[in-house]
Amino acid sequence: MTTFYRIIRFIFKHYNPIYFRNFRVIGKENIPQDGAILFSPNHQNALLDPLLVGTTANQSIHSLTRSDVFGGPLQWFLDAMQTLPVYRIRDGYSQLKNNDEVFERCYEILGQKKHMMMFSEGRHHEEHYLLPLSKGSSRLVMEAQLRQPKHAIYLQPVGLNYGHHLYAQNDCVVVFGKPIDVRKYVDAYHAQAAKGLNTLRKDLQIAMEACLWLPKNDEYYTNKKPFINRKNTKLPFDVLKKELEKEQPQLKRANRKTVFDQLMVGLFSLPNLPFHLTIRWLLSLFRDPVFYGSMNYLGSFFFCLCWWTLGAVGFTQAVGLFWGISFLALSISSLYLRQLFVNRSL
Repeated sequence: MTTFYRIIRFIFKHYNPIYFRNFRVIGKENIPQDGAILFSPNHQNALLDPLLVGTTANQSIHSLTRSDVFGGPLQWFLDAMQTLPVYRIRDGYSQLKNNDEVFERCYEILGQKKHMMMFSEGRHHEEHYLLPLSKGSSRLVMEAQLRQPKHAIYLQPVGLNYGHHLYAQNDCVVVFGKPIDVRKYVDAYHAQAAKGLNTLRKDLQIAMEACLWLPKNDEYYTNKKPFINRKNTKLPFDVLKKELEKEQPQLKRANRKTVFDQLMVGLFSLPNLPFHLTIRWLLSLFRDPVFYGSMNYLGSFFFCLCWWTLGAVGFTQAVGLFWGISFLALSISSLYLRQLFVNRSL
């Protein structure tokens, strides 16, 4: 694990409780202490998902992610977070052969009892439910297990539950479920490979669904989705999940957005207007809205620090320390109040 990776993980581990209103981690005792682990989280918030797993698992983790995000302005960050590209058919058939080298690297990492992360859904999306899993993660851990039969390799289900996928100061619950020991599926795989992998995939699907508030896209999903709001996400994870399993949950509805809320958002935006305009520009660089939450998360960290530092130093040098501190206090409090009115109807 590089020093830069340690620094990034340390910083964002302590940033999570600031960015989210209520940040909770459940089930860390389920993470195996022996062998290698392939962490398998749901994928609803692009770059933010691996960050949350990496900063809460307390492990050095290499991540697999879609190849088309490599080579852009965030390449340095992907490298720092030990990310490897995985190529898909949509990237072109000629690119698929690059996966051979990537997967060999994965087998090597797991064979050395190091840890990895792979999004078993195969793609990201903006909903709370879990998509049907692909066999990619099951196939990867099984191949690694067959190459290293003497040590344990685990599939670790992870549930990332966002009170809201886009905005700051909402709740987030990270749930580490019961790990799956891949060794228990080796005999079934030898007997019938396809059936063995399918059993492993199905068990992973069930284990991941147990880690999510609202895991199924059934006929009730649309009616239940509005209950994932600020009034309810502060409830204990098991309480909210159990209530959402009912056909008619006894939960609160969100407030309606009012003109007053919108006016307050505009008013409290003024002290940090350069920051808000910068975030809007940053979001415009991404066509896929699933990246917006990640950009808000990362942009709020970097650009807030830059804006507040420049403003505080500028006011201090121009008119004195009192005004520098006053600028900082006004900027921080107005950002908090703005977000309060943004979230009132969520």
